[in-house]
Amino acid sequence: MASDDAPQKTSTEWWRVDTATLHARKQELEVLKRRADAEQNAILAEINSRGVRGCSGHSTLAALIFEDFLVTDKEASARADRVLALHPGPSIGGDPEPPLAPLTAEAAAEGAIGGSQIDAIIRTLARIPSTVPEEDVRAGEAILVELARRAGPRQIARAGRRLLDELDPDGKEPRNEDPKDTRPELRFVKHRDGTLGLKGTLDLETYARLKSDLDPMAKPHKAIDGVRDPRTQDERYGDAFTDYVRLKTTSRNLPGQAGEATHILVTMSYDDLIRDIGEAHLDLVGPISATDARILACDARVRPGVLGTAGEPLDIGRSKRTVSLAQKYALTLRDGGCAFPGCDMPVPRCTAHHIVFWRHHGETKIDNLVLLCTKHHRLIHHSEWKVHIAQDGLPEFTPPSYLDPTGTSRRNTMHLRT
Repeated sequence: MASDDAPQKTSTEWWRVDTATLHARKQELEVLKRRADAEQNAILAEINSRGVRGCSGHSTLAALIFEDFLVTDKEASARADRVLALHPGPSIGGDPEPPLAPLTAEAAAEGAIGGSQIDAIIRTLARIPSTVPEEDVRAGEAILVELARRAGPRQIARAGRRLLDELDPDGKEPRNEDPKDTRPELRFVKHRDGTLGLKGTLDLETYARLKSDLDPMAKPHKAIDGVRDPRTQDERYGDAFTDYVRLKTTSRNLPGQAGEATHILVTMSYDDLIRDIGEAHLDLVGPISATDARILACDARVRPGVLGTAGEPLDIGRSKRTVSLAQKYALTLRDGGCAFPGCDMPVPRCTAHHIVFWRHHGETKIDNLVLLCTKHHRLIHHSEWKVHIAQDGLPEFTPPSYLDPTGTSRRNTMHLRT
C-alpha cells in the first residue's frame, strides 16, 4: 500500500504523463482498489460474525450495505454474498461455519481478482453437490482462481460449467419433452445506444445448418507465445457470423437488386472526406463515422458516393473496388491470410487494405495492399499501429511506442508460404 505522505497527482496533471506510465498506474490502482474491497469485506464479515442487528440495528448484512453505502439493493445483495462466501460464518453453538471459497478470498486479498470474477467462482462452487469430497472441491476452486488471475468472468463461468460436469456428471434430471414446432422469425433491432442487432427464432433444421457453418469459423485462434485467444465464445461467434455474412453476400448465386449484385451505398461530403473528420451515411443503417466509411471502402461491396456542399453528387464510385481477381490471388500467395502478427484468420475471411489510404491517392497495387481480417482491419484504422511492405516484399507491422518503445517491426509467421 502507498504511504499517506506519498505525492498525489490530480486529474489535471495526467496529461503530462507518457502513455506507458498511464497504463502502469491504472493497473496499480486496480490492485489497490481490489485490496481495499477485500479489507472492507473482512470488516463486514467480522460485523456479521458479531451479529449485524446488535452492531448496527440492521436485519441483514445486505440491508446494512444498502443503507450505509447508498447502493442499489442488487449491488448490496451481491456484495453481501461475496462477504458470506469468502469468510467464515457466525458460530452457532460451536465452530464458525467454514467459508465457501477460502482460496478465492486469498487471491482477493492480494488484489489479484475483483468482484465479477469472484462472483463467477462462488456461483460455481455453490452448485457443487455436498456429496463431492472436500479435497475435490478445493482442487476445483484452485483451478478457477488460477484462471481468474488472467481471465474474465465469462471464461471463468465456462470453466466452472466444465468443472461441474466433471464433479457432477449426472447433473439435473433432463425433461422428457419433445421440442415444439417453431416458425422462423427475424427482426433487425436498433438499440437506444446506437448499436445494431438481430433477434430471431429458428426452426431446428435452420439452427443446425447455421451452427454447423459457424462452428468451425468460431474456433479459438491458435495460442501465440502461450497466450490464448482472449475472445469469449459469444465474441467468437459474433466474429464468425460477421465473416459468414460477408462471404455469403459476395456469392454470385445470391439474388441481386435491379440487375446488379447486392450492394450498399455510403455517402459523405467532400470536405469531410478531405479533412478526415465528420461522418458518413450508410444505406439501410444511418450515420457512421468517417473512419468506418473508409474501412468499408477498402475492399467491400460498397458503392461510395461523394457529395458537394449543397448535397449534389460529385462522384459515384463503382460498387466493386479496383482490387482485381489476379491481385487477390497474388495477395493470397503472399500473405496466406490475415497478415497481422499472430493472426491465423484464413484468406476467405480477410479483405484487402490500402496501406496508403485511397483518399490519400494510394494506388491499388500489390505493394500498397495487405490482407487483414475484420478485427485487425479496424485496429489499423483506429490505432497507432503502422504497416509497410519490407524490402523482400512481405508486410511488416510496427506497434505503438507505448507497447514497444524499440519500434521493432513484426511479421505474421502463422501462415505457411511456399
